[in-house]
Amino acid sequence: MGTAAGAFSGLFGVGGGTVIVPFLVFWLGYGEREATGTSLAAIVIIAAAAAGLQGAYGHVHVDKALLVGVPAVGGVVLGTFVQQRIHTEWINFTFAILLVAVAIGLIAQ
Repeated sequence: MGTAAGAFSGLFGVGGGTVIVPFLVFWLGYGEREATGTSLAAIVIIAAAAAGLQGAYGHVHVDKALLVGVPAVGGVVLGTFVQQRIHTEWINFTFAILLVAVAIGLIAQ
């Protein structure tokens, strides 16, 4: 699971939510909230390594990363607040819709 998440992160810039959460839920029987929290903790390590390696190749624009990352902290706080107050069935359903929409968007390119 960790290797797959790392490979997807290095190749596509994704890995945490799109790879780790489904593995934790389906393979290890985690609840959605526990899988999300565990995935977020792992993302810190994965993102730091991937950003460092991409930076070594000159592919990181720190100013643009800050422009996206700093406001995203507000989204994290809001998303976590909402997640704790809705049923896990809705979390699963909306996450599945997101994955399907992303897959369709990628195929359509």
